[in-house]
Amino acid sequence: MIVRAILKPAFIAGFLILSSQLAHAAEAIDWLINANRAAQQLNYSGNYVYQHGERMEALRVSHRVDGRNERQKIEVLDGPHREFIRINDDVYCHLADGKTVRVDKSAVQRFFPAVIPADPGQLSRFYILRLGNEEKIAGRDCQAVILEPRDQYRHSYTIWIDRTTSLPIKTQTMDRNGTVVSVTTFSEVEIGKQPDKALFEVRTAGKRLQTAGIATSALDTAWQVTPPPGYRSILESMRSMPGKKSPVLHRIYSDGISNFSVFIEPQEEDEEAMEGLSTEGSMNIYARCVSEHKITTVGDVPPAALLETANSVQRK
Repeated sequence: MIVRAILKPAFIAGFLILSSQLAHAAEAIDWLINANRAAQQLNYSGNYVYQHGERMEALRVSHRVDGRNERQKIEVLDGPHREFIRINDDVYCHLADGKTVRVDKSAVQRFFPAVIPADPGQLSRFYILRLGNEEKIAGRDCQAVILEPRDQYRHSYTIWIDRTTSLPIKTQTMDRNGTVVSVTTFSEVEIGKQPDKALFEVRTAGKRLQTAGIATSALDTAWQVTPPPGYRSILESMRSMPGKKSPVLHRIYSDGISNFSVFIEPQEEDEEAMEGLSTEGSMNIYARCVSEHKITTVGDVPPAALLETANSVQRK
């Protein structure tokens, strides 16, 4: 009788805490669903800054919805001029040397502000979702949504969403030590006005259209890779890379918001074997050798995700 009297209040308290967490998660998911929809369905344009490590880039995004057609343009404003143009599922890149390259859509990380997956509810398996504070960013009242990792394979994320239109205005990535890894934020944005259709012209006249990456080959089928729970392969291709004699197998893994790459290539005779963990800006890199092949994992994710993935690689 005494045990029952003690357990009952504890059970009720635990139930109330769990119910509160589920309610907060459901509310956060609703915000993310609306943000995903807004990024795809609204007309908008604006300048934003992407800061990762000590590097900072200025970019401009234009997004136009016209009937069933969705068009998006990303211009890199710093350094050599580059443009990414997406027309529905087709992605093209205009390079500074005048070349136009067609890119596999899955090879390109979602362009800001379309950073939220189609089914954000799946994120709750690997992140604790909750609402943060309200803040004013780029002159707009925003609601923060926080994603805290449930394991050591992911960073935490905060996404600030415009309270009026639901468009994401700012994102921040933070590691487990509380250090900011990267920030993407609008410095100015106009929502609701349709950008000129001429902005999204793909310049292919008189050019030979190139394709980034080639079909998969026997090298791809020869390897087994096991990423941490929640990550799945979203791209598999063979790529010709500068300074490499042979094509490199490239795979991209994602849990819906975190992404990293795996590269597998033959170890060249005159190449010094590099193994171990290193950091370049906001990116972690881990390399090892397996069966005379170089395995490299790289991404804006915790080292644990890269080490576990690279150490799982083996010949089939």
